[in-house]
Amino acid sequence: MIARLSITGIAFAAVLAAALPISGNLVSVGAVAHTAHVFAAGEPGDPKKPYRTIELTMREGNGTMAYEPGQIEVKRGEQIMFVLLNAGALPHEFLLDSFENNAKHKIEMQKNPEMEHDEPNGKRVEPKSDSKILWRFSKAGTFEFGCLIPGHYEAGMKGTVIVK
Repeated sequence: MIARLSITGIAFAAVLAAALPISGNLVSVGAVAHTAHVFAAGEPGDPKKPYRTIELTMREGNGTMAYEPGQIEVKRGEQIMFVLLNAGALPHEFLLDSFENNAKHKIEMQKNPEMEHDEPNGKRVEPKSDSKILWRFSKAGTFEFGCLIPGHYEAGMKGTVIVK
């Protein structure tokens, strides 16, 4: 009985091993667990390392929406703790990415306006509340942050981060 089970197990393993090279789509479990998302504007920060805090207030009124400040300058390699304060009456988002990626994501948000963000580079912040994002700017360039809730970006809710 044991010999029969062993032969069956060996045969199954041989068939499985022979089939694996045929499919280029198969990925080991370990590889999936270690796959990291690549962000255009840097990477999530390390709370054990020093960082600078920047308060970013989200406001709306008189038909416009804005972040204050609307432009931020940082040094390459610097970590920033964004304290996102929603002073408005509407929910807002902060999504930090390249101009190109935000433009693509804005189209997705128009198709799915209820999509909410709670990602390393983006948060939805409810009215009269706050959230935080710790970010390390590992790449030089000019990046964008914006509220991609339909209509908000168009009303002026966008800003830039210049990384030198």
